[in-house]
Amino acid sequence: MVRIGLIFLALFAAEVAAEVRVATFNVRNYLVQDRRVEGRWLTNYPKPEKEKEAVQRAIMEMDADILALQEMGPPPFLLELQKDLREKGLDYPYAVILEAEDQDRHLAVLSKIEPETVHRHIDLDFPYGEERIRIKRGLLEVVFPADSDSAKSWSLFVLHLKSRWSQFDWDPGSSSRREKEARAARNRILERYPEGEGLYLIAGDLNAHRNSAPVRRLKSRGSVQISRPVESFDSRGEKWTYFYQKEDRYERVDFLLTSSELTPFVVGGEGVVFDPLYLKEGSDHRPVWLDLRF
Repeated sequence: MVRIGLIFLALFAAEVAAEVRVATFNVRNYLVQDRRVEGRWLTNYPKPEKEKEAVQRAIMEMDADILALQEMGPPPFLLELQKDLREKGLDYPYAVILEAEDQDRHLAVLSKIEPETVHRHIDLDFPYGEERIRIKRGLLEVVFPADSDSAKSWSLFVLHLKSRWSQFDWDPGSSSRREKEARAARNRILERYPEGEGLYLIAGDLNAHRNSAPVRRLKSRGSVQISRPVESFDSRGEKWTYFYQKEDRYERVDFLLTSSELTPFVVGGEGVVFDPLYLKEGSDHRPVWLDLRF
């Protein structure tokens, strides 16, 4: 009887200690567009196979349970990626995509874990210039069970803020628009989790540095603490996630931010910037991941 009890306790402990790996990855234009390929300018050309192979290899090696994607093309492209990964041995049976104002680049999630619910927040608008506009790529929320009996759940919010390209002289670098997008997303997160209470993770490409206005908006509103950036490091102890080739500039723009209640579940208290050398063939961003142990 004692032996059976010990076996039961061991199995129970193993189940409770199960970890969930969550990653965010800007896969750089996984779609059809005008692009330069091997020195030639091509119109309406899909992401080259060489680039897709590098992206897929990185995804395979990270082996995340839940993968948040930015710059994914329309649904057929996500289904193609899902199929390619499955054929390579990594099965993500659940695929979610958000189509918002941006007709080309979308937010998406691939998951081994079945979501409880999905919320596509495409109605988030704000004043900009003389009109009201919406967050360019929306805010994708996918809710997952936090434990085996689903007594608790947690939300993954995926975000990709406006790029730094701007068509308006009065908003250089689109800094004002990006801040307003972050503010609108922040307000919706607080509607879902009043006072920042609850289990949630914000993931994605914010096109902004840690102390910028957009990131500050996602961290707090007044005295309300909304999230904190998870410190993440590559194999050399560096934090950068994006290489801007035009200016030879390395920056950290891809973030994982945890709510106060989720923070204690981050294994080791930090994340990982995945940095294989081959990855530069597939994207100008490096993915970031963390492990959660509920």
